[in-house]
Amino acid sequence: MIVLAVILSFVLLLVTTLHVYWGIGGIWPGMDQASCARAVVGFRGVDEMPSSFASFAVAACLALATLWPLALAGVFATPFPRGGLAATALMIGFVFFGRGIAGFTPWWRRLAPEQPFARLDQSLYSPLCLLIGAGFAILAITEFPA
Repeated sequence: MIVLAVILSFVLLLVTTLHVYWGIGGIWPGMDQASCARAVVGFRGVDEMPSSFASFAVAACLALATLWPLALAGVFATPFPRGGLAATALMIGFVFFGRGIAGFTPWWRRLAPEQPFARLDQSLYSPLCLLIGAGFAILAITEFPA
């Protein structure tokens, strides 16, 4: 399970890094603020990226989530009990499952119809969230103390 924990943490580190990049004003994968926002935010009529504070807040949550699989797999020492780490990993997994499922609902499509976000969301963002959620769930179930 250490391999799964490392892979999961690596993917989350990449996503965290992207949010920090956007927080400092990065515009990839767009050419400017508006095209970047249409690619990664996607809400109806969006023409600018979220505030730096919002990007850094998401990055902070993702950074914490990045550490969780490693702590659960015992890669480093933690003061938290194993059962608590496993239960929290399951909750984190549910958050990612929720986001992943949302991306395939008509409600979400009405909320975030901008292109290329809508296409990227169904082909990349939502499936990635589902995979991350599955990774957390697998770790939580297999690492839960007997």
